[in-house]
Amino acid sequence: MLPLQTPAPSFSLPDVVSGSEVRLGDFADARGLLVMFISVHCPYVQHVATALADLGRDYAPSGLGIVAISANDIAAYPQDAPEHLQKMARDLGFVFPVLYDESQAVAKAYTAACTPDFFLFDAQQRLVYRGQLDDSRPGSDTPVTGADLRTSIDALLAGDPIDEAGQKPSMGCNVKWKPGNEPDYFL
Repeated sequence: MLPLQTPAPSFSLPDVVSGSEVRLGDFADARGLLVMFISVHCPYVQHVATALADLGRDYAPSGLGIVAISANDIAAYPQDAPEHLQKMARDLGFVFPVLYDESQAVAKAYTAACTPDFFLFDAQQRLVYRGQLDDSRPGSDTPVTGADLRTSIDALLAGDPIDEAGQKPSMGCNVKWKPGNEPDYFL
């Protein structure tokens, strides 16, 4: 996992909805930045997709920057292609950009391991939380609340410390790396 206090890795990626480039620098004045790695086909993402849309709407007025990134190999997983990401974003009413990382370089820089995977940075763009949305999983009776991530976002926005010891890694579908492009941390 990316160590806490690591500066946010740079990115410049196309937004699948608007077609415009979105850069890390676009969030320089944000109170924090949430970077989410997602996909269309993954049952874990499907399980929390509405909660991700709610998260975006709930925190839009707060000054928190939010982006979602998909880096899956679309040759092997065509359902994760930009046009399908765009449909998902529109159908769910995402109010944050959904970016496509064709080279997978950004996913590697963030050490993204699965979808969904969450990275929360403070106003200085230093990592303060990396982990799960909550304890819910597909097929479980545990409701999707976003409690783990929301608690950290609320603490960040209030200027309170974020619990480092309670951060649990995300669970989901592994990032679908292009053949021969698997990162060292994944092997």
